[in-house]
Amino acid sequence: MSDVIDRFDADRFEASRDRLASLAYRLLGSASEAEDAVQDAYLRWQCADRQRIDVPEAWLTKVVTNLSLDRLRSAHRRNERASAWLPEPVLDGDPMLGPAETVEQREMVSLAVLALMERLSPAERGVYVLREAFSYAHAEIAEVLEISESASQQHLHRARRRIAAGRQRGVVEVDPASARKTVEAFLQAASSGDTDRLVALLTDDATAVSDGAGSGISERLLRYDTPRKIAAIARTGFRPTPAKRRLAGGTPAFHYALVNGTPAMLAVVDDRVVGVVAFDVLGGKIATVRGIASPKRLARLDAAWTQQEPGSPIIAEW
Repeated sequence: MSDVIDRFDADRFEASRDRLASLAYRLLGSASEAEDAVQDAYLRWQCADRQRIDVPEAWLTKVVTNLSLDRLRSAHRRNERASAWLPEPVLDGDPMLGPAETVEQREMVSLAVLALMERLSPAERGVYVLREAFSYAHAEIAEVLEISESASQQHLHRARRRIAAGRQRGVVEVDPASARKTVEAFLQAASSGDTDRLVALLTDDATAVSDGAGSGISERLLRYDTPRKIAAIARTGFRPTPAKRRLAGGTPAFHYALVNGTPAMLAVVDDRVVGVVAFDVLGGKIATVRGIASPKRLARLDAAWTQQEPGSPIIAEW
């Protein structure tokens, strides 16, 4: 009989796994850490007196939220994010991206907003995610975070203000067809060394950031803050050379994809994703470029990529 109960409870947890993973991912901005938080929650679920848990979904939400916020508060985490951190990209269609019924919910898992959420305190981030993405009432959030309802309301007000202050624009849905044309034009101009064309594709206040992986230097964030600097680094980075092919482990093909709802191109070698460049496209121009090549940040995206049939690449052999 106990084996039947254990299987039933395990199935109950598995039915909630995707929702819990999407919650943890929004809180942490890291798919690998989200998976760890959910697995830790599963271990606690196994050890708990489940007969005394009246609402398993609420119990699991509280455990995953607080496990995630504990990770945000850790000294190791703060040190890591101070030196080299970008959100971990997730391929569109991955259940970890979670609820996507509204424009606001979809925008919350964009790389831009995940990066902005780093400015929030753990408590602000917890309230913001539970309220904006999962529509929890302040009374429910107060129970999850063990704070007062008024504190929950204050945290949400501050979080909304900080996110709004950091946005380049308001909430805007990307038109996939026009965004793809812009990304393809950027790649063609970069690989051919057309600096003027690259500058013309960028907004006047464009920025770029890279995790530095694959550049031949120690991994750290590299930032560029003018169209000319971005064009120069793109021209240098995308110009094919034998040394770059060796560093990539072969000759990459470049594919267009949507990553966190953001237009992106993937560098793929032997069906393995070795780099992602994601773009914020506004009004037909590129406002932000994010380059991610750290293998630990690409593990989940790479696994998802191998499970689908890719379309024709933008560049078949670089």
